[in-house]
Amino acid sequence: MYIIKIKGVAKIPDYVQVRDENFSLICYTRTDRPEKALEKCGLGSSIDYIKTLIKQIPFGEMTKLEIT
Repeated sequence: MYIIKIKGVAKIPDYVQVRDENFSLICYTRTDRPEKALEKCGLGSSIDYIKTLIKQIPFGEMTKLEIT
């Protein structure tokens, strides 16, 4: 899977997209509260790892999401 952080503009907040190997959208959520959306898309067991990754990755750069 892949993750990309998108910078919001004006009143639109920053968002994160999680995509599968075919780059199909799996999850689309705000960066400040991703828990509910990650749980809904089946990534609930990796919430802490993904939240840490969201803080570290730069905006606009596709990053490989290593979930075991």
